[in-house]
Amino acid sequence: MPYSCIRICQKGVKTRMNKVHINASKSYDIMIEKGLLSRCGSLIKNVCKAQTICLVTDDTVNALYADTVIQSLQAEGFRTAKFVFAHGEESKNSTTYLHLIDYLAQNHLTRSDAIVALGGGVVGDLSGFAAATFLRGISFIQIPTTLLACVDSSVGGKTAIDIPAGKNLLGAFYQPSLVLCDPLTLRTLPDEIYRDGCAEIIKYAMITDAGFFEQLGQQPVKEWEEEVIKRCVEIKRDVVMQDEYDRGLRALLNFGHTIGHAIEACSHFQISHGHAVAIGMHIITKASEKLGFAEQGCTAALAHILDSYHFPLAIPYSADDLMKAALQDKKREGDSITLIIPNKIGTCSMHAVPTENLFDWIQNGL
Repeated sequence: MPYSCIRICQKGVKTRMNKVHINASKSYDIMIEKGLLSRCGSLIKNVCKAQTICLVTDDTVNALYADTVIQSLQAEGFRTAKFVFAHGEESKNSTTYLHLIDYLAQNHLTRSDAIVALGGGVVGDLSGFAAATFLRGISFIQIPTTLLACVDSSVGGKTAIDIPAGKNLLGAFYQPSLVLCDPLTLRTLPDEIYRDGCAEIIKYAMITDAGFFEQLGQQPVKEWEEEVIKRCVEIKRDVVMQDEYDRGLRALLNFGHTIGHAIEACSHFQISHGHAVAIGMHIITKASEKLGFAEQGCTAALAHILDSYHFPLAIPYSADDLMKAALQDKKREGDSITLIIPNKIGTCSMHAVPTENLFDWIQNGL
């Protein structure tokens, strides 16, 4: 169960650490507290017996936070290596993955060593997949530096890279040993990247918690982000612990994602993941309401909160464009695809749709 603990910082001011425990195929903690980055080494040492740690990050995050992490790791006696790649979804591919695998081998990491993923979802997905496959599996630690990664992609063990046929089609379920969320890293995010995380937060409220949804409409995330991160992680924990390998209940976390991934693909990833998910949620909610699956007013309520977080919902793609892209979704099973549809704010359900009917759903949502 999650719990919070009080610690005394150097100046004698009491601060609250939020901690959520996940008991899946591997048990681990998600720690949420300002200032964790500078003492990550000691926290990692508590869960990791590695001699060598490879820090994996992108060029943007490298300039901001890599030195702090490396200094903390080295202060605890870890030998460190660092792999840096170009930021952006375009780098989450087989070329970067193989370069990373080769780098790990060249630096003589063994099965008892570890990877630390410092960055957003691209860094975490790539690092986790490398950790899952190098030497048939080594430990890895997530240090998310975006709001989206804090609330979603760093937790739950989904790791993947993209291939030309589609997003996240090559991957593995592989749980981290520890997740360290330092909200101070969110201060350097551009507004549009911060909003990506807000879309996922709204998703969590839509699928499970009407009260949380109402609070998000009344109080901006930035005013209570540690509590928001903790609440989202709790929701994801509860789902993952029941369905770690995404064979049933965990599909609820894909609300907005089938259409969202199609929008990303149609835009050649010029529309960000969070923005695409926001549009995807709106499209599927509008269609659900039109087709009688959702309570009247759901679409208006969702559109209102998305507008308050400055998500434009218009897109230049047709239903045919989105249909073609959505059929590449990895969640497709044979001649059907499971859509996550809202029944009312705070409650969603899974609905298997024959692929030939997907066009009608998309058309009704545009």
